[in-house]
Amino acid sequence: MNTLSPIFSQVFGQNQLTLGLIAPFMGYQKHIPDDLTAIADNARLAENLGFSALWVRDVPFYDPHFGDVGQGLDPMVTLGFLSAHTQKIALGTAGLIAPLRSPIHIAKSAVSVDKLSNGRFLLGLSSGDRPVEYPAFNENFTNRAERFRENIELIKTLTEQDFPHFNGKHYGDLTGNLDLLPKPKHRLPIVAIGRARQEMAYLANVPDAWLWHGVNPDDTANIIKTLADLRQKETPTAFGYAQFVEVLADKNSPTQLFNNIYLRGGAKGLADFWVKEQEKGVTHLALNLKPTQRPADEVLTELAEYALTQF
Repeated sequence: MNTLSPIFSQVFGQNQLTLGLIAPFMGYQKHIPDDLTAIADNARLAENLGFSALWVRDVPFYDPHFGDVGQGLDPMVTLGFLSAHTQKIALGTAGLIAPLRSPIHIAKSAVSVDKLSNGRFLLGLSSGDRPVEYPAFNENFTNRAERFRENIELIKTLTEQDFPHFNGKHYGDLTGNLDLLPKPKHRLPIVAIGRARQEMAYLANVPDAWLWHGVNPDDTANIIKTLADLRQKETPTAFGYAQFVEVLADKNSPTQLFNNIYLRGGAKGLADFWVKEQEKGVTHLALNLKPTQRPADEVLTELAEYALTQF
């Protein structure tokens, strides 16, 4: 099974920039949104307006030192819900904490969402960045990079091979007497979320795409060139990143970037900023609208009118 799911090119097509949204696809002030069911209305609107992907996060606990718990709902349950409320937009995880989850369960749930959504699933995996969560799972925080790699290897084995064999170091063995069903129609796209403590050579050759965060715009062209120089596989690893976005009411407000992850500006200024990123080779931006304290329908419509039309 070598053919990648067609949904991948909808989000990470070469020589084009697409915009996705991070759940709950709206701004909110507390550590969790007040109305969790609004996620369905926001998702349908985003799809109708032409956004390419909806991303959900994996935050198992509320840690007051971090504050944020993403959409507040389990990621795979949320994607099952969203698959029933949308028809064509990509659905992705950004990302499942691989070292805190069994790769067998990840593979089973990933194929399930892919089937129920008619092939719209993107499997984004992270190594986890909150040390306080690991003791609760009785897992080792220091070897998470190695387990991240083995997790991906086992997921690919389970979803791409019939009655596979696998010798695990951190996970179990497969001896050819068991098979994981159903199999996806196409190869599941694997997206590395964050650096995941991996070397650039790994990111250039194992995942199909890489979504980072806190990226300095002055570095994006060099990052993409480095991935290309290290690539040994047939197709390049697509590169994009996530950022918090505050969409101001004045559409002409110039953009301001704080700590390389918080972007503020009017819809027109934001569009100009993202056009420059497209020119450098960035293929996807995942927008977290949490700082935007304006109605979601108003904000999404503005971004569609002034930003999506640029791409």
